[in-house]
Amino acid sequence: MKAIRKIIKIDEELCDGCGQCVPDCAEGSLKIIDGKAKLVADKLCDGLGACLGSCPTGALQIIERQADEFDEVAVEKYLAEEKKKSETVEKQPTMDCGCASTHIQSFNSIDPSSTAAGSASPCQSANKPTEISSAGGKNSALSHWPVQIRLIPAHAPFLQNADLLVAADCTAVAVRNFQENYLEGKAVMMGCPKFDDAESYVQRFVEIISTCNLKSLTILIMEVPCCSAMSVIIQKAIERAGKSIAVEQITISTRGEEIARKQW
Repeated sequence: MKAIRKIIKIDEELCDGCGQCVPDCAEGSLKIIDGKAKLVADKLCDGLGACLGSCPTGALQIIERQADEFDEVAVEKYLAEEKKKSETVEKQPTMDCGCASTHIQSFNSIDPSSTAAGSASPCQSANKPTEISSAGGKNSALSHWPVQIRLIPAHAPFLQNADLLVAADCTAVAVRNFQENYLEGKAVMMGCPKFDDAESYVQRFVEIISTCNLKSLTILIMEVPCCSAMSVIIQKAIERAGKSIAVEQITISTRGEEIARKQW
């Protein structure tokens, strides 16, 4: 049933797709779609405007218009479905090639003179750089697999007592010496706060911060506005987890230069 009521309006010209509004919507009615914030469905928006304060461009406002009435039952169903989708990804079976995206691996250090590729060892610490010979003669500092935020469960052994690097996808391409400068000695989780589901990220990091006893957390982001949402996601997760953790935020320019560091 439709009625004249308060509801969110998004100015797509002002919206830069940063995604900072998404975690603030408890009903999950906002998503980043094709680089812009979108209202998933009228009935999922309560019209209270909890998301307004997090928009850096002023693209959000509350207006009155004809819309479907707010439906709490629909919200609960929608959130349950989204959670189920996230859990389905975690339970993805091994593919025929034997390389499941969620096949948890911690790599043993190997003799650099050896040509072996290394083997999985769930007990291997994430804080010891992995020595895997590459074509260029240098060793990879990556200590585990997978690396994508949405594919790493909170129970992954390499997260326990780790120094965690949360890196926006683009940083690995922008920074020439990404591994040497930022990855060595750390577990890494990578993702895009603009195109991925921000609320699912928040939930994932709440679990990790609550259970993994992280030593430290480093956020590596690009200078572009949409990347700042990664910091918002981590802040939200820390608040919800109710734990204190040392966080350093590093910002990279589009030319791959480090332009800012701050701790919070």
